[in-house]
Amino acid sequence: MRHLIIYAHPNEQSLNNQLLNTVTESLELQNHEIRIRDLYHIGFDPVLSLADMQGQRAGTVSEDVQKEQEHISWAEQITFIYPIWWTGLPAIMKGYIDRVFSYGFAYRYDSGVQKGLLKGKKAIVINTHGKSYEEYERMGMDKALSLTSDSGIFIYSGLEVIRHFFFDKADRVSSDDLEVWIEQIRNTFQPSQEIANQ
Repeated sequence: MRHLIIYAHPNEQSLNNQLLNTVTESLELQNHEIRIRDLYHIGFDPVLSLADMQGQRAGTVSEDVQKEQEHISWAEQITFIYPIWWTGLPAIMKGYIDRVFSYGFAYRYDSGVQKGLLKGKKAIVINTHGKSYEEYERMGMDKALSLTSDSGIFIYSGLEVIRHFFFDKADRVSSDDLEVWIEQIRNTFQPSQEIANQ
């Protein structure tokens, strides 16, 4: 399978980077095709400009956006890995969505009806956040995060979200919790032998 990983974290020593390595290693063990788009590493420009907006409506995009869209078109499954900052996507990831998930590529309107254009592709989302599950649940933030990202971006664009991980208290993670999270990711990306042999 063709796997695209879209990753956003500036620190190579971060928890997010450990999770990225876990995903990559799991996919490599199964000999999948993998492409990684490390948004900080490639210096992706997240600013949606007037030229971008005008180009989207005219059916044209800049060269850097076209390159990212080609990666998405190539992929059968996309994994997004990023921390939750200020209850949302990091600016560079939000800007990636703004510019790359453009009108005519990720979605369009047919006779006033919205249509996601990335149908047939699966998505997995891996997020870390500092608050605890209990705090987010009390605030209703757990549902809000799923609504704004899964429904508002990924499903809206036609992607099938097959798993969304929220790893909490990530700024003070214990080794036991990390071990559990890594195992959860491995199980998601490596089907059990029994299933694989069916």
